[in-house]
Amino acid sequence: MGREARRAQARAERRQQRQRQAAPRTSPGVSAPPTPQEAQRRGSLLKPRWAMEIISELRKVTWPSRQEVGNLTFVVIVVALLIGFVLGAADLAFGWLVEQTILR
Repeated sequence: MGREARRAQARAERRQQRQRQAAPRTSPGVSAPPTPQEAQRRGSLLKPRWAMEIISELRKVTWPSRQEVGNLTFVVIVVALLIGFVLGAADLAFGWLVEQTILR
């Protein structure tokens, strides 16, 4: 986990603590009116609740930077080429072996 991700996680935890402390205490038998966030979470016909939850989870994701994406793409291409060359060489070797032993 990178430094930015740790800082973002720490900020989110502090925000949650502040929200818990600021939340009004109600007795178990009394129900409080829904907050605007709770009313919004119910969803609607055009924005179902599950879609809103997906969007909120995607906002929490730590996306890689452009440089990280470029580096990892380069690594994937190099590894794919290396494995391709190894498999191609093995195919040529086994083909030669079969021609020299079985087909003679």
